[in-house]
Amino acid sequence: VDVQAFEREAKRILKEVETECGWMYETLHTDGKTKGKINYTVWSDVFVCPECTRDVIFWEAAVDKKAACVRDEFPCPHCGAMLTKRRMDRAWVSKYDIAIKQTVRQTKQVPVLINYTVGGRRAEKVPDRGDLALIMKIENSDLAYWFPADRMMEGGETRRNDPFGITHVHHFYTKRNLWILSALWKRATRKAKFGITNILSRNATRLNRFIINKHNPTGRINGPMTGTLYVPSEQVEQSILQLFDDKVIRHGWQCCGNLVSTASFSDLRQVSSMSCDYLFIDPPFGANINYSELNSLWESWLGVLTNIKPEAIENDIQGKDLNEYRQLMISCFKEAYRVLKPGRWMTVEFSNTKASVWNSIQTALADVGFIVSNVSALDKQHGGIRAMFYTTAVKQDLVISAYKPNGGFEDRFQKEATTQEGVWDFIRTHLKYLPVVKHGAGATHLIAVTERDPRILYDQMVAYYVRKGFPVPLNSAEFQEGLSQRFSYRDGMYFLPDQVAEYDKKKMTAGGMEQMSLFVSDESTAIAWLRQFLKDKPQTFQDIHPHFIKELGGWQKYEKPLELSE
Repeated sequence: VDVQAFEREAKRILKEVETECGWMYETLHTDGKTKGKINYTVWSDVFVCPECTRDVIFWEAAVDKKAACVRDEFPCPHCGAMLTKRRMDRAWVSKYDIAIKQTVRQTKQVPVLINYTVGGRRAEKVPDRGDLALIMKIENSDLAYWFPADRMMEGGETRRNDPFGITHVHHFYTKRNLWILSALWKRATRKAKFGITNILSRNATRLNRFIINKHNPTGRINGPMTGTLYVPSEQVEQSILQLFDDKVIRHGWQCCGNLVSTASFSDLRQVSSMSCDYLFIDPPFGANINYSELNSLWESWLGVLTNIKPEAIENDIQGKDLNEYRQLMISCFKEAYRVLKPGRWMTVEFSNTKASVWNSIQTALADVGFIVSNVSALDKQHGGIRAMFYTTAVKQDLVISAYKPNGGFEDRFQKEATTQEGVWDFIRTHLKYLPVVKHGAGATHLIAVTERDPRILYDQMVAYYVRKGFPVPLNSAEFQEGLSQRFSYRDGMYFLPDQVAEYDKKKMTAGGMEQMSLFVSDESTAIAWLRQFLKDKPQTFQDIHPHFIKELGGWQKYEKPLELSE
């Protein structure tokens, strides 16, 4: 991309659209003389009072501007009856939709607040007659340019707004914003369209939320709710002209020499085998987010929709259960294994509230040949909306570190697999990849490296033998006896000779050693682990859950799988 040429083109497009459509964002200042430019308009749902059957504008009845909060219970402004959102029915409007050539019935919204700029300063006002007349004029006009009017695809998120009459792509935009977007799109070059997609499914839509609370007493734009197509009761209609200027032009563009591919990760035929030094993968987390459904809004503008057949998610409508998800992830990890150089690492970021999904990821990694060496928690400063609001959500993502065995070991293993030496060669190689120490809270205490636990080492060895199609030459008791004879033992963990010296040194300089965590593999060990974890202080479900998931070393097949909530 020629950045300067791109910016010149974007500015030209913006100037043309402003000249043609700028009048749509004009409003009269409260002095009755000066014109201002609208920054955004807040729209509110309208309900019907069950007592007097008159319209109740939610913004006016429920939002307490002085207390800066939205009240759960509030009086009807007409009859005084105490109301809640659940007790009221929605108000409806019917209109002819020329784009789909049929009459549609949709929930009623009205503009309740206009934020605008006049004389270089921001101001706010309640919409006046002129503002309402302007909106009516736009509503009664035919759009001059193409816009997508596709039926929303089958899906839990894409069809969640059907009961409210929001059934097609263009219903997710106000008529004014749809007009401006279509005018920009008509003029945009291919590269400019890439920039416009930045706003098509978020701030430009009716998903855009307006929040008022004690932290934001005058209210603020909060953007759409992450991971859903939820339409809020208080929507923000932002100026598309300002969004285009901010997100596409002022945001700035840089070329860093990155290569971007839009292929499926299950088919990386354009990447040579054993060519990658390191892989970082942030895959779909089971059924957490339905990506193709959420993408369908802006993809409809491009006229190209995601091929959902290889999409690696759990989705009832797509007919994909946990096993299907696991198989799709295996196909992706197979390609990752192929393109990664021997002896090199892959990091997988993962988050899911279900132990079954977590175990599916671990087994998928093992099935293709990766060996998991470490699982850590990634404490992101700003969690997703689900992590913040739902008690069963994981507040921290987990980071799985796995490696591809080097070629030298693989060659030796083929010769030694039927002997006990193959077992100990595997353990020596694996111990080299494991961290010697982990630091606890505040980096003053050391915590046990659970991957060095003899039970986990045995499971890793067995899994490797089974995957390679060889019989396991040692049972658990023989394995543990051999470990103690060949490797150094400290605090429930085994080390190579050079590693144990490093461990002893770091333990002496650290503030202490936290208790060895248990390897959770069945109900009994899960209960024991939970008792130990809660021994020092009470903790919330949200705090415990990521640690519980991290300690799942592989649920025993004869045990009924249990979630932490159970």
